[in-house]
Amino acid sequence: MIMPNIGAFVAWGLITALFIPDGWINKFNPESTGLTDWTASISDALVGPMILYMLPLLIAYTGGKLIYKTRGGVIGVVATMGVIAGAVYTDGDGNEAQLPMFLGAMIMGPLAAWCLKKIEGLWEGQVKPGFEMLIDNFSLGILGGALAVVGKFLIGPPISRLVEWAGSGVDFLVAHTLLPLASIIVEPAKVLFLNNAINHGVFTPLGSIEAAGDAGKSLLFMIESNPGPGLGLLTAFMLFGPRLLKAAAPGAIIIHFFGGIHEIYFPFVLAKPKLILATILGGMTGVLVGVTFNGGLVAPPSPGSIFAWIAFTPPGVGNFLVMFAQVFLAAAVSFAVASFMLGFGREAKREDQAEDAASDNTDAPSYV
Repeated sequence: MIMPNIGAFVAWGLITALFIPDGWINKFNPESTGLTDWTASISDALVGPMILYMLPLLIAYTGGKLIYKTRGGVIGVVATMGVIAGAVYTDGDGNEAQLPMFLGAMIMGPLAAWCLKKIEGLWEGQVKPGFEMLIDNFSLGILGGALAVVGKFLIGPPISRLVEWAGSGVDFLVAHTLLPLASIIVEPAKVLFLNNAINHGVFTPLGSIEAAGDAGKSLLFMIESNPGPGLGLLTAFMLFGPRLLKAAAPGAIIIHFFGGIHEIYFPFVLAKPKLILATILGGMTGVLVGVTFNGGLVAPPSPGSIFAWIAFTPPGVGNFLVMFAQVFLAAAVSFAVASFMLGFGREAKREDQAEDAASDNTDAPSYV
């Protein structure tokens, strides 16, 4: 659901990075030029509506289309509008604000399409010719409207509460300088392909709220998307991994680090689950550097490429130094731990020898 819409996330991120009050244009232009009002008009008109409506609805459409083609995408959008309407976030001052409902879109889009597919399957092939369009339009409209109402009252509010609880947990970790511990949950969840749900369902909404404040940036955008842990892991496989994984690692590094497709390294971890410890410690290192030196990005880097991190880093040499430190120190720790757990090549050598022996036995002629 996320991958086909990466371009839309990039577009929103670039608009955010350029036109918000602390964005690139305002940083390098004095107020006397009149650009401040112009950028503010663009920021007000696009940044909020795009993340509140456009991006969740694109996700819902994509998820619905995967289940029931175009009709599934349409009803997914209709039903998700109810979820968006019911997604209200209460900030620390007790004020209510709209919550970006990525997680709700991931649930409601496919669910609505599945319901429509099952219901229309009841009379498939039994509708008289000439009535198909009438039946199809009313079935989608009635069911979509009903699911939109259900989403507003039964799906939007619970998800909002879950995000609020997650926010409270993050606030607790931040207040007690324990935010690096979030990697203990994030990194194992990532390799189970829950990275987009975590990033766009939890960190993006909370980070967007934080970035919209006085700071103009958020460390929450950097927790899941840091390419450093994956880079260190893949480098360890490239140098010390078994033959098959060693051959695949260089290409995976390019796709992961420069392309931002983190999913490419998940199979490497699943092949040797103990190496999840390397990514956890690498992720904790990156977050610790960010906490210590006030790191943050202005928007969620999607995909989590080093280029996206550079593009969404706030102006200032200090911000860039912290950002690069978060990435490469995380990579260094992940590489060191993974290399140690791989026995610096000894384990791979044993595996390759066992594989060669098994291959020789299979190829040996039989005289039976």
